[in-house]
Amino acid sequence: MQTLFGLIVFALDIWAIASIINSSVDTTKKVLWILGVLLFPIIGFLVWYFAGPKAS
Repeated sequence: MQTLFGLIVFALDIWAIASIINSSVDTTKKVLWILGVLLFPIIGFLVWYFAGPKAS
């Protein structure tokens, strides 16, 4: 069960990072968002999902 949860979190983080890279915000903000998602996988993803840059 933990493995499945880990894989889901990993997949969601990859999706978030891809969306951040494809967004139209400047590079500094992209790097900060990516670091947040990588350092805090669950909380970082949730914060990005509700407040982060969206792909345009």
